[in-house]
Formats: sequence, C-alpha cells, structure tokens
Amino acid sequence: MPPPPSQLQTLLPDLGQRVLVMGILNVTPDSFSDGGRFADPEPARAQGQTLVAEGAALIDIGGESTRPGHTPVSAEEEQARILPVIRDLSQRLPVPISIDTYKASTARVALAAGARIVNDVWGLQREPDIARVAADHGAPVMIMHNRETVEPEIDIIADMLRFFERSLMIARDAGIRDADIVLDPGIGFGKSWGQHLEALRRLPEIVALGFPVLVGVSRKSLLGRLHDTETKPADRLFGSVASHVLAATLGAGIVRVHDVRPHVDALRVVDAVMRVEP
Repeated sequence: MPPPPSQLQTLLPDLGQRVLVMGILNVTPDSFSDGGRFADPEPARAQGQTLVAEGAALIDIGGESTRPGHTPVSAEEEQARILPVIRDLSQRLPVPISIDTYKASTARVALAAGARIVNDVWGLQREPDIARVAADHGAPVMIMHNRETVEPEIDIIADMLRFFERSLMIARDAGIRDADIVLDPGIGFGKSWGQHLEALRRLPEIVALGFPVLVGVSRKSLLGRLHDTETKPADRLFGSVASHVLAATLGAGIVRVHDVRPHVDALRVVDAVMRVEP
C-alpha cells in the first residue's frame, strides 16, 4: 500500500503541480514593509481575506519583525499580537495559516489556535523544541537557512547544505516526516548581497535535495540596491515579481510575497510554460 498522504499534501494539494503563493501578514508595529498597517486585529483580518481573494494558497502570520536591526520581543508580546488574528482567520479562510516564529512556545499556542504549519526563520536550530511542538500537532515545517554573522568569503551553498543537514536531523529526531518539510534558502538573512544573488542562481542545488523549496524576496533591500536610487519597500514590486519568476523557473514551489495578485498572474505564465503538460 502507498503511504498515507502527508499533512503538507493535505494542506497544499496543488504543491508541485503549480507554483503556490504564500501571502505575508505581519501583525507587527515595526515591519520593514508595511509599517504596522496590520498590527490591529481588524485590519489584519481584512488583509488576510484580501490576500486569499487575490489567490494566496496559504497565509503566513508573524508577530515579531525579523528585519535587519529589529528589536526582539518576548514570547508573551508576540503571542498577544498573533493569537487574536489566527483565531479569527483560521475560522474564516479556506486556506491554511502558517505561523512565522522561531519560538517553541509561540508555535505551540499558534497551532492550538488554528495555525497549521510552522515557518521557522532559524531552521529549528534556535529553539529545537519547536520541532517537537510541530510533530505533536502534526504540522509541517518550513526550514529557513540563516546565519548569526555574514561571511562573504564562504561558499554560501555549502554552508546552506550543512545547515539543512543539522535542521533535518532535528526534524527527523522529533518525528517529522520528510514529506512534511519545506526548505527555504533564506534570501535576505545572514548573507552578503552577492551571496543572496548566488543563492538564487544556484537554487537548483537546493531543489536537488528533494524537498519543496520556498523562496521569499518580496520587497527586500537587496532589490533596492539594483535600482539607480534606493527605493521604499512598497516600490519594489517589479523586482519582487522578477525574482520570484526566476525562482519558479529554477524549481521553487512556493513564493512568499506581499503583493499576491501580480504574482499569481505572473506565475500562471510560468506554470503554463514550465509545468503544464501540453
């Protein structure tokens, strides 16, 4: 008999058949991109519904900014921000919610409140207990590569592979199936500008590990550097779409974005050319 479907397959049945768009919903006062527009539950609820109406296949909710130079917040503050929104939207939305956190305690209460997936920007390595929390709830995990320090001279892909090996061991030891794991190269985190570009260029080496790959470049500062002048995050739509289209052609299965509708439209073209059988 074939193995039962994974939770990831159940939650995202189109994964692997088309490129999925993950909508970003930051309920923080200091987000680098939206400046706290969705910090209160009512605008957050409206934005979550808008993202799904525009075609998001899942919504990623975070209560602590991870932008460069961010101020860490306590687990209690993070949970106070996210829980009302997760409880509300998990009852309203037809798509799964992922909780964007590296804290085991936050993942635990978020999953109990209705989140279905754990998205950890520290790849289960900052608080390894988060893997056990996910396993106990039958939740898939998204494992992102990150570094404490930027070292421009290192081979970033070799570093990434070593990092993922450690993360996968943590996940497997906790009882998480490989079929419930997504990898993320962590564009914008712990890398030099050149390493961000190299990570995108060499994405097939990550795809070759055999896991679905998530890429998030949306509105990030590395895109601003490619313009003649520094841009505000909201002005980086075209660079965001170009980056995610490139990532999709190189094998990414999920892209994490602020602007859902333009990405859905662009990725339909990618799917038509790259993935759909004639």
